[in-house]
Amino acid sequence: MTKTELRKIYKEKRKAISSKDKLKYDDLILLQLQKLYFENVQVLLTYWPMELEPNMQIVTSYIKHTNYALRVAYPVTNFSNNTMCAIGVEDDTSFTTNTFGLTEPKSGEEINANEIDIVFVPLFIFDLRGYRVGYGKGFYDKFLASCKNDVIKIGFCYFEPIEKIDDTNNFDIPLNYCITPHNIYEF
Repeated sequence: MTKTELRKIYKEKRKAISSKDKLKYDDLILLQLQKLYFENVQVLLTYWPMELEPNMQIVTSYIKHTNYALRVAYPVTNFSNNTMCAIGVEDDTSFTTNTFGLTEPKSGEEINANEIDIVFVPLFIFDLRGYRVGYGKGFYDKFLASCKNDVIKIGFCYFEPIEKIDDTNNFDIPLNYCITPHNIYEF
């Protein structure tokens, strides 16, 4: 299936998850993440979850708790050219939700993409090769192309992978890991 078809299907599947099950899946995803260990991680790019996405706040808090020196950044998007940058945040950073529903830091220092060690990447579904269906604007693929070669790219998904996304292209950047409530996939 194509990304457009999969985006529509998995958007509906997300909506069908009950609040109770979502909480359970978020806890299970966190438990899966706790099985991984990353050395020498200094900078994490995470994101504020949109409605019905896995709870990145608990995941980010866990990573921060295990590495007190960790610098955390969030994306700020530019819809005029479909790009994003990483903005470092502190505990007292204020966030705002833009007209597209993305919650972003109001201010902060821009962090160069090649300084980032781990990127949490949003997605609807992924395949067995590590490719993902995102929101369709290419923000993350463009950003990841400017990151260092060994940046760790992790997706989080409520669903197990499909075999193959039919319309991946040369600009799509695969994940290193995708974590579901029941498994960790390494690519």
